[in-house]
Amino acid sequence: MPVFSLAERVGIVTGGGRGIGKAIALTFAKAGADMAVCDVVDGNKLRSVADEIQSFGRRSLAIQVDTTQKADVDNMVQETIKELGGIDILVNCAAIYMEAPLLELREDDWERVLNIDLKGYHLCCQAVGKRMVEQKRGNIINIASRSAMKADERKGAYCVAKAGVVMLTRVLARELGRYNIRVNAISPGVVETEMSRPMWSDPRFMRQFMAIVPLGRMAQPNEIANVALFLASEASSYITGHTILVDGGREA
Repeated sequence: MPVFSLAERVGIVTGGGRGIGKAIALTFAKAGADMAVCDVVDGNKLRSVADEIQSFGRRSLAIQVDTTQKADVDNMVQETIKELGGIDILVNCAAIYMEAPLLELREDDWERVLNIDLKGYHLCCQAVGKRMVEQKRGNIINIASRSAMKADERKGAYCVAKAGVVMLTRVLARELGRYNIRVNAISPGVVETEMSRPMWSDPRFMRQFMAIVPLGRMAQPNEIANVALFLASEASSYITGHTILVDGGREA
């Protein structure tokens, strides 16, 4: 359907070298967008994703970036504009996950989770948002988590960071709406990715998980990517400041 087309648009996906970020980059390319795939992973993985995007007939760019470093983020924006001609969509997906009780969490681990999972989102929104303000249009999608809304033991730093992503999304939606820029978030439940392997490889966890999720399974990365496509397209043209929960009904 034309309303879901991303033809003639340019997107950036951080964390695009694997998991949900990779699925989003490929889905957007299939919908017609040229894509900058950005991640801290090694260049070969990024180039592999970029090559797959080119196989769909779209332009692509692979950029290694540490989203916690402003200089890296600024370079990511400049390279994308230089090579692809602009930025219409930003998807923040770079994240890490760490388990430990808050009373035992080391200071450097707390800072690492908050830096990657929240500060990096702000730096990317800030750098790309300034360009979008200049062009009076744009679309930002932040990948949060069900953990932003539901406190879980041993996941304190991750819960706090993702809750911050939800509020960052709301504040930016208020500040940028006047420039025709929409800002939304997606909060996935457990998705079968490498980052969540400690959960889905644990038979005990999976038995408990299957018992409380109405759909009786984990999400696949493409199922999150399809929601991102909805938010990136004109199909959601009057939605901003919203967080879509994609958890198989678990919160119900």
